[in-house]
This record gives sequence, structure tokens and C-alpha cells, in this order.
Amino acid sequence: MTKEKLIRRIFLTGGAGFIGSHVAEALLRQGALLTLVDNVDNFYSVAQKRSNLREIKKAGDYELVEIDICDSEALDAAVQLAQPDCIVHLAARAGVRPSIEQPALYERVNVAGTLNLLEAARKFHVTKFVFGSSSSVYGESGNIPFSEAEAQMRPISPYAATKLAGELMCHTYAHLHGIAAVCLRFFTVFGPRQRPDLAIHKFTALIEGGRPIPVFGDGSSGRDYTYVGDIAAGILAAVDYQSSARPPFEIVNLGNSHPVKLSELIEQLEIATGKKALRDPQPMQPGDVPITWADIGKAQRLLGYQPRTTLAQGLQNFVAWYRATNLVNQGDSR
Repeated sequence: MTKEKLIRRIFLTGGAGFIGSHVAEALLRQGALLTLVDNVDNFYSVAQKRSNLREIKKAGDYELVEIDICDSEALDAAVQLAQPDCIVHLAARAGVRPSIEQPALYERVNVAGTLNLLEAARKFHVTKFVFGSSSSVYGESGNIPFSEAEAQMRPISPYAATKLAGELMCHTYAHLHGIAAVCLRFFTVFGPRQRPDLAIHKFTALIEGGRPIPVFGDGSSGRDYTYVGDIAAGILAAVDYQSSARPPFEIVNLGNSHPVKLSELIEQLEIATGKKALRDPQPMQPGDVPITWADIGKAQRLLGYQPRTTLAQGLQNFVAWYRATNLVNQGDSR
């Protein structure tokens, strides 16, 4: 297992989003020639995504291509024009609960869209492919911490199933066409620019507004909260990584390896905001797993990955961003 010089021509999908915008900035700071692809849909605030794109510009120039990854012809044209060395595929229809309501949409975007990108990589001789997967693929596997060697995958939401299908497609293309693929399983990513439907963003908004937080279950469910800056560093390391395996395919967890109970998260948010949270007990939601916990030994070994941001520091960073953004939005509305 060796490392090579950082690839410079990058085709990044989902670049206007939460994780993608941080990755775009990091790539530009390292001198990458970046083609950023996003359809800037309205799954959440389009204004937030436009703001993310403006922030990325501060790190350097990039080529923005506003297309849907489900449009295979437009995607082929964009890849052919960019001639990338590596595709970093982060675009996806996200969220466990919405996937239960719209499974066909999730299959189309997350499975067929990923297949379109792999086909484009094959057609235009892109040799590396980094795929943003999810810890949700483990589902009710039972063995913790979650290891990439787990054989009994039991996803319990359509979203999780589509991510597992994407990993299998990557393996197939690595085997058939020699495309070096790294599938990164992200564990509960948080930080500035986090989507508003995710727990930390949602809880912060409710605490700031003096409204009750819905607490699903008894508060004992655990999540391996991982700061977005650490995730971005892991993604860049995967871009830079060269495997000697045949086929050239790896699955790697990117997490913090320190699960935090829901009740503890709320306490930490109270500290970060300086405000008391009002709790509204609710039953557990379908599709939610009781715990996520990453074994990051493989990431440390192959990628030199080491999460550096604590939950407390990450929450402080998020709350500062949330308040600054909220002030700007209030100013815009006056």
C-alpha cells in the first residue's frame, strides 16, 4: 500500500452541499483543478447552497456545472470536457426518514446516478473514483464497533440500501474495468453548513428559538459524531491513496470512534449555546438504528486518518456559524 502525489484534476459531485463545499475548499487550497457539479435542488435551502458556492470561491477558482447526475448525456459531456484524474462522488439524495416516503426517488438518484458516473469514468478513462457512502449501511448488523470486515450487512432504510448498492457498483467497476475505487462510510457528520434537517442543526434552531426538542426514544441511542473538517481530510487522503489490491477497491470508515448518547449531545448543545433545552419525548422513529460506532483502524492504517476536532469544539464552531448565518438572514429580511 503506497501513496501517490495528490491528483490535480478533480470532478466533484454534490459540491454545493454541506460536506462537498468543505471538500471543494480543501481541494482548491491544495491547488486542484476543480470541476464542481451540483444541480442545486430544493431538498433544502437553495440560498444556503448558493452561499456555500460563494464561500468556496474565496478558496480559489473552479468550474461550476449545474446538472443532475441522473442526466447521463449531460454528465458524459461534463466528464469528457473536464478530463479528470479522479471523480469524487458526494451527490446523493440524503436522509433516512425521507427515503422511507420516497424510495423510488432515492433509488434513481443514489443508484442510477452513481452508475451514470461509473459509466462516465469507464468511457473517458477516469482511473480513480471516491464514493461517499454512509454508516447507515451497517443497519442492524449488531457487531460494534462497526468494521469494514462486517459480512452481515442489514440496512433498515431505503437510503441505507441505496448506499450499499452504490458500494457494490463501485466494486463491480473496479473488478471489470480497473477503476481504483474507495468507498468512504461517513459517520454522522456535523459542523458549519450542516443541512437543516440533521439533528444538531435542528436542535440548535429549536434551542435558540426557545422551542422544545423532539427526543426520539429514551435518549440512550448513540451516534459517532464526526466533524466535517476531519471528514474532508479523510476524503482528500482517499483521493491521494493508491491501492495495490486487485481489484483496486477499498471500503473505509470515516468516523470519530467515540459514540455519544442523544441525551449527552443535548447537554453539550446547552453548553455551546448557553441556553436550556426543552425536551419533548417521542417514540423511536422507523429506520433509525440504536447506535453508530466506527472502527477507524483501517482509515488510520491506509489513509493516515486521525480525527482531531472534539464534539465540544465542533459544536462551538457550528453554533457560531449558525448565529452568524441567522444574523445575515435577518438582515436580508429587513
